[in-house]
Amino acid sequence: MPTKFSTALRTARATAIASKLDAGTTPAVIEFYTASQPTTGGAAITTQVLIGTCIMSANSGTVANGILTFNPIADDTAADASGIIAWARLSDGDGNFVMDIECGLTGSGAGIIVNQLSVQAGGLIKVVSGVITEGNA
Repeated sequence: MPTKFSTALRTARATAIASKLDAGTTPAVIEFYTASQPTTGGAAITTQVLIGTCIMSANSGTVANGILTFNPIADDTAADASGIIAWARLSDGDGNFVMDIECGLTGSGAGIIVNQLSVQAGGLIKVVSGVITEGNA
């Protein structure tokens, strides 16, 4: 049976994530990569290719009932490389690792929803939405 948390604990966990994202001197960043995520969060990037980077709002998001909903995220209007977005790494504005997260299209259930997964170098990366739901999975 899955672990289930109280709403208060779920909210505290989501708030902790938002606080870590907002801890830097500048807004947090989302870096999009190809290939599989490292097995350990924050592990070194090896064969994955950085496709592009989007900048989060100065206040990364709002938390309610254990759900962190990201505020608007700036587009990357000139992607670094061509490839298929598989996942993203979120870091605070000082470059400190916060989390790795799955990316997908609308309806996929991924934490970060983008307008398209296939990106061309110099092209657009647009985050449609970002939501992290804590516990009760």
